[in-house]
Amino acid sequence: MGSTYYKRFRMEVDLRCNPVASHPATLPPGYRFVEWNDSLLDEHARTKYRCFRDEIDAVVFPCLGNLDGCRRLMREIRNKVGFLSSATWLIAWDQSPQGLIWCGTIQTIRSSEDVGTIQNIGVIPSHRGIGLGTSLIQQAMAGLQQHSITRGSLEVTSDNSRAVQLYKRLGFHRYKTVYKTIKNPKNLKTKNTSVELAGMAEPAIF
Repeated sequence: MGSTYYKRFRMEVDLRCNPVASHPATLPPGYRFVEWNDSLLDEHARTKYRCFRDEIDAVVFPCLGNLDGCRRLMREIRNKVGFLSSATWLIAWDQSPQGLIWCGTIQTIRSSEDVGTIQNIGVIPSHRGIGLGTSLIQQAMAGLQQHSITRGSLEVTSDNSRAVQLYKRLGFHRYKTVYKTIKNPKNLKTKNTSVELAGMAEPAIF
C-alpha cells in the first residue's frame, strides 16, 4: 500500500495589530452573512461539501469528499468546547432564479486562551473570485477579537497557492511546516472516511 505526503503550512496572525480585522467585512450586492444557529448545521455541511468535494483538500481530508463526512465534521466542530458561534458564518446569495443559495462557509474554535483556529474556509465554485473568501476571513477575525483572542491560526495545503497568498495579504505568516500522510490515496473517497479534528481539516477554497 503506497503513501502520499502533502505539505501543509501553519499560519498565524496577530489580531492586536492587524488593520484588516478592525474594519467591517463587506460583501458584494446580493450577498449577506448569516450568523450561526444550530438549525443551520446541515446547511454548513452541505455548503462545505459543495466547496471541497472536487478539490485537493478532499484527498488530504477524506471527510470533505462526501456529504456524510461533512455532516460528521460539522457535528464534531459544533461539539468542541471552544466552538465560537459568533465567529462562524454562512454567506447567502438571494438573487438566484432558484431562490436563496448558500455559497460560503467558515467556522472557528478557541484552541487556547489567546488563540482562535479558523477552519474550513470555503466558497462554492460558481461564486469564487469576487472576494467572498476574504470577507469570510475578515468576519471571522472580527469575531475572534470580540472574544479578546489575540492570535488567529489556520492550516493550508502548500499547493493551494491562491489561499496562501491571500492569507499573507491579510497579515498571516507561516510559522511551521507539517506533512499529512495519505495511505492508498486511490481509495480515499468512501462512505467510511473518518473525521479528523486535531489540527485538522482547515482547508480553504475560494
